[in-house]
Amino acid sequence: MLTFKNFNIADWFSFYRIAAAPFLLILLWFHERELFTWFLLISYSTDMIDGFLARKLKITSPRGSQLDSFGDQITFIIGLLGLFVFEIDFIKENYILILIAFIPYIIQMLIAFKKYGKATSFHTYLAKLSAFTQAVFILSSMFFGPSYGLFYFMIILGFLETIEEVILIFMYKNWVSDIKGIFWAIKDKRRQQNKR
Repeated sequence: MLTFKNFNIADWFSFYRIAAAPFLLILLWFHERELFTWFLLISYSTDMIDGFLARKLKITSPRGSQLDSFGDQITFIIGLLGLFVFEIDFIKENYILILIAFIPYIIQMLIAFKKYGKATSFHTYLAKLSAFTQAVFILSSMFFGPSYGLFYFMIILGFLETIEEVILIFMYKNWVSDIKGIFWAIKDKRRQQNKR
């Protein structure tokens, strides 16, 4: 039976990101840009903390990986909503590029749900770099205004990371977590077992 005792400290940092979402939405509703930005920064910070703790304390698990991914997705969506609320002119000027990056991501999610019944949690190096770049772009946009150089870099990284995720989905018959990338997946014993 799953109880609160079953969750470790890294899981609770992921829970924070999920629990903070309604509060962030309230701040958005009242157009509290400064408060929203600082609390969004805290949410993004917990993402780095839970990953570090999970590796350091050797408490990684498929459940923790799923929680982390879910918390990441919620925080990213709320960050995007922040851009829509506070930087709508920038969004309108660049909506085509945003769609070019976002539509493949939606397709990747649909493929994952069709195959595994849930979102992926590969946590590749490219995914981590892409997520970090997205966080930096969103936060810097909230604090200082959008940077086009960072925006283009984020779009390219996001597109490449989505392609890698789709390839990994087709490489793994069953849901797995924590794959560093395609190169490591080729040698992964879990993939070899899936083939049998």
